[in-house]
Amino acid sequence: MLACGLAVPSPVSFNALVVSLATTAAVHFGDIADRESGDKPPPNLDAAGRAIELLALLRDKTRGNLTADEERFIRQVLHELQQRYRDASKGAES
Repeated sequence: MLACGLAVPSPVSFNALVVSLATTAAVHFGDIADRESGDKPPPNLDAAGRAIELLALLRDKTRGNLTADEERFIRQVLHELQQRYRDASKGAES
């Protein structure tokens, strides 16, 4: 806490950025309920796909500049989101 009574934000990190983009994908998959109504929105696979593409772009543009843990983290998050997207896309076709 700062002397003026304001909270000090948590440090920004690469993994926090990855989590932020993954959360955006989760919102578009319809996983996160609206704070006011409690209702979950319908999935928007196009928007979820764009969030996943942003993560892939981040991975590509930072290649060679990440720690081993950061590389593992973004690879795992991308793998899980891409699998989720494939599964959701198959379900949408049925």
